Amino acid sequence: MASKTPVEETIVILDFGSQYTQLIARRVRECGVFSCLARYDASEADIRALRPKGIILSGGPASVYDENAPRLPDYVECLGIPVLGICYGMQLMAYHWGGRVESAEYREYGLSQIELEVCNPLFRSLPPTMPVWMSHGDKVTALPPGFLALAHTPNSPIAVMGNLERGFYGLQFHPEVAHTPRGVDIVRNFLYEVCGCTGKWKPASFVQETIAAIRAQVGEGHAICALSGGVDSAVAATLVHRAIGDQLTCVFVNHGLLRANEAEQILALASDHLNLRVRYVDATDRFLGALRGITDPEEKRRIIGREFIRVFESEARSLGGVRFLVQGTLYPDVIESSGARTQMAALIKTHHNVGGLPPDMELELIEPLRWLFKDEVRAVGKELGLPDELLHRQPFPGPGLAVRIIGEITPERLDTLRRADAIVCQEVAAAGLAQDVWQYFAVLTPVKSVGVMGDARSYGNLVAVRAVTSADGMTADWARLPYDLLGRIANRIVNEVPGVNRVVYDISSKPPSTIEWE
Repeated sequence: MASKTPVEETIVILDFGSQYTQLIARRVRECGVFSCLARYDASEADIRALRPKGIILSGGPASVYDENAPRLPDYVECLGIPVLGICYGMQLMAYHWGGRVESAEYREYGLSQIELEVCNPLFRSLPPTMPVWMSHGDKVTALPPGFLALAHTPNSPIAVMGNLERGFYGLQFHPEVAHTPRGVDIVRNFLYEVCGCTGKWKPASFVQETIAAIRAQVGEGHAICALSGGVDSAVAATLVHRAIGDQLTCVFVNHGLLRANEAEQILALASDHLNLRVRYVDATDRFLGALRGITDPEEKRRIIGREFIRVFESEARSLGGVRFLVQGTLYPDVIESSGARTQMAALIKTHHNVGGLPPDMELELIEPLRWLFKDEVRAVGKELGLPDELLHRQPFPGPGLAVRIIGEITPERLDTLRRADAIVCQEVAAAGLAQDVWQYFAVLTPVKSVGVMGDARSYGNLVAVRAVTSADGMTADWARLPYDLLGRIANRIVNEVPGVNRVVYDISSKPPSTIEWE
């Protein structure tokens, strides 16, 4: 489990491996209540330390009768707080507390219609029949003692169950997905009508509480902040600067993996908008030397994470008296690096600032944004008064172009990618779409293809263009860029970037893909 949450009013989501678990967390926060994910096998002491107002049990791919299926912790029933089980979470409640779960004769995948049978707080002010999104092969066929069937569908006699006295509810459908139109209302009713939440999760309260916590942690000590120029590190630096003032020094490390003119732009932003003391370190040779010959993406990330820390430790020793390192780590970084996931969920990728950190690092971490999603970071930044120019910069990964070059990183390949990427950025901005697209960039693939250039055969590099729309980076869809824009991008790259003779457009979404290629 991670450290104590930053607010008093918390909903804990026990993750049983559902692909929708992060959506549950998002829906809860959209209702003004803080949420955090925990492994399904988290200890009772860890959960009690969070002082939750309620628990949500996520869905998952297992059957309750599978030999190695994740089980419901005994303490869930004993905490004395409301519980909401979703899909597999509902089946676990029934199975664990004395009901019966069986394989459904007719499985339900997709839209269905529930019909309420019993008035209850979970469905207060909602219509008696509603469309919902189902995704299950098992179903509850006998209720555990103390529970009532609250709603049914044509294929599920017990589509919703509840013990109204104890505040225990189970939903066979998924309220967190957009395909359940009134799903957010159901989640809100659980939070407010059942758990008694009051909606204290707001950027202003987060800022105040976080500044106080940083002051308490740092005391009279000194800190350095890893400033990258993105919104995450800018908001983290501003929060910590508000807390400790001149006890903070920001360090901008040029690892040689930045986009064209990135270093100059970042230093100008820090100077013009953030009013921070910044030290510039050109560590290009160090990083490129460490990455020479490396092709495995996970190894790239680990090397970059390690070298970042070594540079920061060197700068801390140079400054003297520095005990703390501030990072702009976000909740998605933690989740995707398996720091908050169940054993049922595989590692997606190691983030350089989470799983890529060396175990022997000398500095103590301060990660004020560790619990936030990207859109929440922007809301906090707005509360801090940061300009829109900075808050809406497109995200750029800490490892930089290293995860956009497939295969070995060399100065020549970096130059090729920088030129192609600059064209993508210029054309998207010129089309007036820079604020509409979450991320847009070029990828240099290890593929070469035959072409015809100047009436002669060419054998050049294949560049992929990636553009996605998203709210928080946890899920994303490919951006429907206009064909004429794609045509201009492809034409310019082939004509202006030496060694490239083919451009393709990535139309995969996240999931199953990730936003970055590595």
